[in-house]
Amino acid sequence: MGTAPPEDPRGHAHPLAIDPTGRDIHGEAARIRARGAATRVELPGQVTAWAVSSPKLLRRLLTDARVSKDPRLHWPAFAEGRITPDWPLFTWVAVQNMFTAYGGDHKRLRVLVSKAFTARRTAALQPRIEEITKGLLDRLAEAGRRSAVVDLRELYCYPLPIQVISELFGLPEERGAVLKAHVDDLFHTSADPGEMTASYTRMYALMAELVATKRESPGDDLTTALIAARDDEGRAPLSEQELLDTLTLFIAAGHETTVNLLDNAVHALLTHPDQLALVRSGDVAWQDVIEETLRVRAPVASLPLRYAVADIDLGALGDPAGTVIAAGEPILAAYAAAGRSPEQYGADADRFDVTRADKEHLAFGHGVHFCLGAPLGRLEARIALPALFERFPGLQLAVPDDELVPVDSFISNGHRALPVRLDPAAG
Repeated sequence: MGTAPPEDPRGHAHPLAIDPTGRDIHGEAARIRARGAATRVELPGQVTAWAVSSPKLLRRLLTDARVSKDPRLHWPAFAEGRITPDWPLFTWVAVQNMFTAYGGDHKRLRVLVSKAFTARRTAALQPRIEEITKGLLDRLAEAGRRSAVVDLRELYCYPLPIQVISELFGLPEERGAVLKAHVDDLFHTSADPGEMTASYTRMYALMAELVATKRESPGDDLTTALIAARDDEGRAPLSEQELLDTLTLFIAAGHETTVNLLDNAVHALLTHPDQLALVRSGDVAWQDVIEETLRVRAPVASLPLRYAVADIDLGALGDPAGTVIAAGEPILAAYAAAGRSPEQYGADADRFDVTRADKEHLAFGHGVHFCLGAPLGRLEARIALPALFERFPGLQLAVPDDELVPVDSFISNGHRALPVRLDPAAG
């Protein structure tokens, strides 16, 4: 599957192989940047793509009409059947929703979903998010009384977004554990292809069950709103497959970014006590913590895939190497690499600095595919982070930083676990 590419324009004879386990995402990101603004990489399954790490160039490509997300139209290898379901990332490109739509089709889907996912609906969630946060902190304190070390990712960073997104879409609370297991499987990019296919099959079964329930008993939730768009006047502006894929996109990918944002923000503060002191003193706002975390450790490290609709001369877009991405070639948005680019952030781009003047980032994408759930993720973080550090002012990592293990994925950028010790007096 896939053919050997020509030599990289910067003289690299072979594409850089991406580690599917994501064990060293930021080291790999540095190696990608070292090869130029855009360089060939080899994805799992020996599929080659262009990884774009220059923030300036990536922004231009994300708003360029010559760049598509529809493999059926613009990736010949997929359209001709050379990319088969046994490819480990097949389900990431084969879904039919906003994530893989192009042009008018994308606009149709985004308008439908935007009507359901409104800013007012998001803002109205604040009291409920505060309530969920308080309950989780109480449970965390109880866990801390039972054990000296607790897994903050498992007990706080994960359940908050999954409960919020489940309530937003009307998924019964008792199905939350099942959803968590399915989402973990979907982001496990080093899994066996058969495992990935089985994971999506189980996820679709859960979404179909949710749709059937909401058709029978509609509620004030996004699933009901999307069903209404699907069934509106019998015109089916949203197909049944698009409905299921849209639910999968929002419920799975939507909450995973917030889990990693919370995880990474807590980790960054605990490993940079000087930065935490600035926040606690009031000299720096929690919003600065959130944006700097999104910049320096993008929750989604690299996002597959986009495709060149026509030959794209990157020299005309500012690439000094004058690279040309040929029509039909896939493109990988290297968000983790772009977030630490010295080109934009200077020589200390790798450093977590909440006082940094330029915290602009691409962690939620850019252009027409900018993440609709970004306001919700930021809202959850603005509530959850200060509440955690206020409740447990003595919070500290329970293991050396170098013993933390990353999520088994080159897409999802977080930790498998975040073992911490709580302040006993706060319990």
